[in-house]
Formats: sequence, structure tokens, C-alpha cells
Amino acid sequence: MARIKLNFPDKVLFTTELSIRVNDLNYGGHVGNDSILTLMHEARFRFLRSMGYKDELTLDNHVGIIVSDVAIVYKSESFFGDSLTIEVATDDFSKYGFDMYYGIKNKQTGRQVAVGKTGIVCMDYKQRKIATIPEALLNALQA
Repeated sequence: MARIKLNFPDKVLFTTELSIRVNDLNYGGHVGNDSILTLMHEARFRFLRSMGYKDELTLDNHVGIIVSDVAIVYKSESFFGDSLTIEVATDDFSKYGFDMYYGIKNKQTGRQVAVGKTGIVCMDYKQRKIATIPEALLNALQA
């Protein structure tokens, strides 16, 4: 069976820490697969906030971002109370979007928990159509 392989870019643009809450756990007693996606979303939001954006909907006038695809490779378990370090990087830019990568590690043990990628497309939320990447965002991501 073929496995997804994600190659995390060399240049990390942002790092944040998140603690595992009880509602992040599944019936197996470890972090659920859906919670990893939620942690990625939180890291993306914090990254954008660190660049001065208030949310994902208004990066430039009516242009925001939308997730077009997701891939996650799970590496090890994580449990309640774990502190996770999430590194964020970007790659594969096009006229309308880019890929955002998330390297998730257990802060205490250094073990990799997961690597994720979201395909990001810029969208004009007023017109409900895809839009070109705002120049200020592109410059910040490629700095």
C-alpha cells in the first residue's frame, strides 16, 4: 500500500506551542486524527496573526484564504498534557495559492508526532471566486 510522503521545507517561518487538552483525545486515549487538523488550523491562525492579519478572511480587502486540500502523516502518539511545538513553513507557490506545512513535535521528548500540509487558495469572499495572492502576503511568505 502506497503511503503519503511529505517533504517539510527547509525554512521555518513560524513556531508555536500548543498543549493537548482532554477534548483532543479519542477513544484510544491519544490525540485523534481530527484534532491534529485542528492543531494545524490553530498554528496557521497564529502564524497569520503574527504577521499582522486579524483573521483568514480579510488578508487584503476582501481576499482571504481557503483550504483546498489536506494531507497528514502520523508519526507517533500524543497524550493529554503533552506540549507540542508546531513549526510552519510554505512552499509550491502559484498565482492563486501555496502549500503550508506543519511539523508537529512533542516538546518534552522531541519525538515527531505528525507532519501535515494544507493547500491554500486565495479567495475573494465578496465575489466568492478565487483570487491572486495579495502582494504583501506573498512578500511576507517568501521573505
